[in-house]
Amino acid sequence: MIKKIIFPLLAICFASCTKYLDKQPDNLLTEEMVWQTKANAEGYLYNTYSHMYLTDGGDFATMGASDESHVSIGTTAARQMVAGNWSPASGYFNNWGSMYAGIRKTFVFEQNIDKVPSNQLSDELKAQYKAEVRFLRGYYYFFLLRQFGPFVLVKDIMSRNDDYNKYPRASFDECAAYINEMMDAAAAGLPVAWESISNNGRPTKGTCLTIKAKVAQLAASELWNGNPNFANFKNQDGKPLAPASKNPDRWRDAAAAAKAVIDLNAYKLFVNTDNGGSSFNPYESVRDVHTTAWNDEIILGVVTWWRWGFTKCASPQPGGYGMYCATQNLVDAFAMKNGRIISDPASTYQETGFADDNQAESWGHKKGQWNMYANREPRFYAFIQYNGKTIVPATTPDERNRYSSGGNADGTGRIEFYYSGKSGQRENGSNSITGYMPLKRISSTSNIYTELVPHKAPFILFRYAEILLDYVEALNEYDPSNPDIVKYLNQVRTRAGLPGIETVYGGAVGNKDEMRKHILRERMVELCFEGDRYWTLTRRLLLGKAEYSAVYALDVNAPDNGQGFSFTGLYTRKLLQQRYWKDKMYLFPIGQGDMERDRALVQNPGW
Repeated sequence: MIKKIIFPLLAICFASCTKYLDKQPDNLLTEEMVWQTKANAEGYLYNTYSHMYLTDGGDFATMGASDESHVSIGTTAARQMVAGNWSPASGYFNNWGSMYAGIRKTFVFEQNIDKVPSNQLSDELKAQYKAEVRFLRGYYYFFLLRQFGPFVLVKDIMSRNDDYNKYPRASFDECAAYINEMMDAAAAGLPVAWESISNNGRPTKGTCLTIKAKVAQLAASELWNGNPNFANFKNQDGKPLAPASKNPDRWRDAAAAAKAVIDLNAYKLFVNTDNGGSSFNPYESVRDVHTTAWNDEIILGVVTWWRWGFTKCASPQPGGYGMYCATQNLVDAFAMKNGRIISDPASTYQETGFADDNQAESWGHKKGQWNMYANREPRFYAFIQYNGKTIVPATTPDERNRYSSGGNADGTGRIEFYYSGKSGQRENGSNSITGYMPLKRISSTSNIYTELVPHKAPFILFRYAEILLDYVEALNEYDPSNPDIVKYLNQVRTRAGLPGIETVYGGAVGNKDEMRKHILRERMVELCFEGDRYWTLTRRLLLGKAEYSAVYALDVNAPDNGQGFSFTGLYTRKLLQQRYWKDKMYLFPIGQGDMERDRALVQNPGW
């Protein structure tokens, strides 16, 4: 008898997902085999988790699509996007099909897990796993909502014979309500914290509350809170897909949702003493939150991710690709160590000249480095690789010397981003075209030249610092005099080694517009290269403004004529790119193939 194969047997959730189904490793198992053993059922569950891995450090949001970063290789999808070279047919980061494939798997799992014999899988584990897939379903729908806006809301497995043309998009509020429903259902079956480290990476009650907070934040922000550009965003039958009027109470709801995560008392900001340090060190604290195996700041993380690939792309030559670049925009956002921004006359910032001595703190600037990088806050040195700074992913003096030209080979491995340098324009076809590269997530125990990259730390999708910033941002919008704004903003600043906001910018306290600037700057710095900058600028309708689409860099093309580190022409600010923008780009287009498969779909405005 010809056995029925599980994927053809089980009805698909959405027609565009079919091309993904044939690629799964369990497509040779019969339906009976999958649900007869614990191992096979858990294998299906872990495969359902796999769709979370689309954000692994190299997607458009983390690298290349906002003003914090740029990609050196012009043919990449992120570069094509910011140049305006994309359409519904391009397929750039088209996660629509993959998310629906993941959603379909959650239904299949939930409806079949009870078939596993009780001597193979306990009722307690079955209930836990059902809670996990409900979380995944809500998370995948949240992923769609953030990238594409209102989605086709499927609440069950569809029949293969279903007429897909009768499934239009749900409204934004309906989509948000369903995500919240899934998070509530999942939270009821999940713990506040897992007792065993083997469960790291699974959702908890706090993870569910976090997704609800992110949905509330999206609903409160300008993109979805009475956006006039969406006035005609409707289904074919005239049903509006976006909220028609602005509701300031949505910011109150967003603040309450974020505060619920805080009040759970399940998370804390990581500090280096949590990792064995003898005394508090802000530099090690902000650095190591991303390189330790697991810590109490992480709300949701991908346990196994391609850290080697990210390190390779974010490291300079030789050994690295020099592909991911930080921008001058981001460098300028970091404060001085006295907590003041560089445009503040009281900040002590100097734009030109070389530093006369080493910074007192071991993690700070060194004598002879450009004054632009002197006396900056600890996060700057933990997150940014700049010209003359010691290479991080090289562990010995000999390995560090590989990054140095002959006269600079002193065992320190100072990165040479100037034109004739080992990581400069003349030497490489792939190099930093801004004069900067990211250091966040790069382990000091790596050696990218020998391909040694440790894999112990997760890729963080959400962490507690983001929730604190979510809370103060929302609170400031509807209750700017609330003392919690200073209290929780200062928790992030204190961990970063900065004085309280009220001590350096007291005039901003209670001033909604001024405090908003400080909060958004704090988000840009604290959460750089984590995707938040892109999503913040889109949800707040800022990415299309000229000041956010203008990307600045150092003059890496200026020939230094053998001057090396003494060459000052490198430090001339240049407009690298005035990025293309149309307001339609606040949402991704639904792929042309998906539009053709479901004739009830309406395309996102402008596409």
